Amino acid sequence: RKGTGGADSIQGASVQVQVEPVGRWFEAYVKRRNRNVSASFQELEEEEESSEESEDEEFQLEEYPMLRTLDPKDWKNQDHYAVLGLPHLRYKATQKQIKAAHKAIVLKHHPDKRKAAGEQIVEGDNDYFTCITKAVEILSDPVKRRAFDSVDPTFDNTVPSKSEGKENFFDVFTPVFERNARWSSKKHVPKLGTMESSFEEVDNFYAFWYNFDSWREFSYLDEEEKEKAECRDERRWIEKQNRASRAQRKKEEMNRIRTLVDTAYSCDPRIKKFKEEEKARKESEKKAKAEAKKKEQDEKERARQAELEAARLAKEKEEEEAKQVAQQAKKEKEIQKKAIKKERQKLRTSCKNWNYFAENEADSVKMMEEVEKLCDRLELTSLQSLNEILTSGSKEDCKAAVEKQVQEVNVQLQREREAEVQARQAARCADQASGGGGAAGKGWNEDDLQLLIKAVNLFPAGTNSRWEVIANYMNLHSTSGMKRTAKDVINKAKNLQRLDPVQKDEINKKAFEKFKKEHTSVQTSIDNAVPSERFDGEGNATPWTTEQQKLLEQALKTYPVSTPERWEKIAAVVPGRSKKDCMKRYKELVEMVKAKKAAQEQVAAKSKK
Repeated sequence: RKGTGGADSIQGASVQVQVEPVGRWFEAYVKRRNRNVSASFQELEEEEESSEESEDEEFQLEEYPMLRTLDPKDWKNQDHYAVLGLPHLRYKATQKQIKAAHKAIVLKHHPDKRKAAGEQIVEGDNDYFTCITKAVEILSDPVKRRAFDSVDPTFDNTVPSKSEGKENFFDVFTPVFERNARWSSKKHVPKLGTMESSFEEVDNFYAFWYNFDSWREFSYLDEEEKEKAECRDERRWIEKQNRASRAQRKKEEMNRIRTLVDTAYSCDPRIKKFKEEEKARKESEKKAKAEAKKKEQDEKERARQAELEAARLAKEKEEEEAKQVAQQAKKEKEIQKKAIKKERQKLRTSCKNWNYFAENEADSVKMMEEVEKLCDRLELTSLQSLNEILTSGSKEDCKAAVEKQVQEVNVQLQREREAEVQARQAARCADQASGGGGAAGKGWNEDDLQLLIKAVNLFPAGTNSRWEVIANYMNLHSTSGMKRTAKDVINKAKNLQRLDPVQKDEINKKAFEKFKKEHTSVQTSIDNAVPSERFDGEGNATPWTTEQQKLLEQALKTYPVSTPERWEKIAAVVPGRSKKDCMKRYKELVEMVKAKKAAQEQVAAKSKK
């Protein structure tokens, strides 16, 4: 254990070690990187190699009848599997089978063999044997073979229509999906299944195909070969053109797969069945939810009814108790009332027996009034105490006791009068303060109040410089001669708003009476805008309704001044109004508009100054 300390110190320090990657996994990675292929492609190659090693069975070659007629210059358009005699195996053929087929066909069609048999041989690359060489070159290279398999001329790219799929869904679409499954980058492709497949199986199937990852590519169809380019720029241009054409064909291929999946999904009877089951389930849940909600509402309603019943019983009980208390209070009040009445009568009788403690008739009448005052003001206990003194005391004691009570009552009455006077003065001061003081606190007679109410209605909220216009309007039409400012008008309007409903009704009633009084007398002169017809006699004094006002305004627009018998036609349009009523109302509207314009113009002139 000598070197234990040294070993511990070495373990505590980090040491950089250079590691060289080795092993079959690293070799596979380098191979994929050099050949620019994916891991899935590498797995496919390994699978093909393993199947090559395990498959050692005999296979039959099919002689291609058109082999001798092939044009070596058009080798790209030939069927390489048919050239090698493997049209029945195609993409399933292993590398071992391809090598064996190539060996067998070389032994038969090699130019040396044919030349030895006396056949005329074409010199150079123009012999059809070049097509055999190209076929084995393409099919022996996994990358080139995959490119050729992607454009296999024997592959069926058609997609069944909806009409074909609805008649016999599984017989039509099963072979189509199995045929296209060869393009999947993933090994395990789910099957279409049957009518008995579960929802999870069907959902997984369509989820796989809607996210289908295809390895199919179209480099074999490139129109230009970059190896033939004369310079780097031309080679780049060729690569750009090839990439664009490959991307376009890849896009068309994915659209074809998507169309296939969409068509199958729309025709799949299982989807329809699942949707109906889901709809039935939702309806059942909705129905159950509605029943539960109804049950809950019924429970709440029963609870509410129970609460109402309990509240009703409690209220009845409370009313009964209050009734009993009121009856008891009434009885006690009656008893007290009778007792007070008795004591008052007793007081009057005692004072009368003592001749009201007076020597002459005048003093007797005065004392009688004081005794009545005592009867009205004293309570039961005070009356009882006073009556006890009057019953048992001497005349001087009784007189002193009565005078003392009279003095106390008079003092109390004097205090009440003083308090009432003070309260009235305070109310008057408050009224003056709320009215704005000065000119606003005085001079507001009934005419000014009615004029203020009319101006507030005439110039509603939103009018430019509203309160200045209202104050100017009042100064123009007021008969009191008081000049009002906007502040005075605002304070008085607020004061009117704070009035109780009884006072407001009284003001409105006076305003209507004034209006009725003014409009019962005939005007001696009219404005120039009023028609020249005369109208005498009593008209309809009821106020104009909103509907009548609208009809009058519309009739004035419909029948202009030049219309013959204009006012008869206007009166016929407004129900409940005569010709004279319409003419009066028109005159009032003209005056109101003129007054409104005059007030606004004065305020506008002041603001400009």
